[in-house]
Amino acid sequence: MEHTCSMCGTTYDFVWKEGTPLPKNFPFCSARCKATDLSKWINEEYAINTPLPETILSDTERELLAELAELGLRIEDEKA
Repeated sequence: MEHTCSMCGTTYDFVWKEGTPLPKNFPFCSARCKATDLSKWINEEYAINTPLPETILSDTERELLAELAELGLRIEDEKA
């Protein structure tokens, strides 16, 4: 099956059989393209410029958050 590298646009033969691991450089054609993509992420060249949707909480979730706030706790405190 042909696949196009998401970094450089090169078309290459994609050989994979169900039940086996994906090729180590997938979805890129080479380790170079994979490293270039990683470098762009590290250097913050990629960005999501769509605002995140408002979170809709259920009444139960609002009540629990209010109870936690009364105790002086925040959800971020629990993750740490």
